[in-house]
Amino acid sequence: MQMSVDQVAAGTGIIKRAGLWCALAFALNLAWEIAHVSLYTIWDEADRMTVAWALVHCSLGDVAIALTMFALAGLALRQVDWPAYRPWTGGVIVVIGAMAFTAWSEWRNVYQVGGWAYTADMPLIFGIGLSPMLQWLILPPLMTIAYRALSLQLLDRHNTSNPIPAHDFTEARK
Repeated sequence: MQMSVDQVAAGTGIIKRAGLWCALAFALNLAWEIAHVSLYTIWDEADRMTVAWALVHCSLGDVAIALTMFALAGLALRQVDWPAYRPWTGGVIVVIGAMAFTAWSEWRNVYQVGGWAYTADMPLIFGIGLSPMLQWLILPPLMTIAYRALSLQLLDRHNTSNPIPAHDFTEARK
């Protein structure tokens, strides 16, 4: 079975868009992880290399969450480029999905598995850390804004088609 040129181009477009989303997710989540690591006990209990590894590891986990939510929003909206054309609706899907997963993950890892622990400085909402919840409330809209700005330069450089349908209003109606 051979793929058509259009199918290959569509697959490449999906990969480029997902790649841009992941790059933004990694950069912003790494910055957030660095900013809030002192709210976790690892900051005081581990050496620098362990903390550095935890920051990268957690940021890559955040990328997995972000990519999953990007795909979920794309499937729900039936549009891979939802940040460009349906940013509000897609953004709401990402925020709700990511916050729901994060609430579950934080609860499970803190209280059941013991994968990590909060310091006394971590503000809590129903026993869940406020910082990771705010992370998924704040970062997806920032990612969407950055995606919209960067996609025009990085993804659509060679696309000369106008996404807005053109109508010929010069013809007289009969």
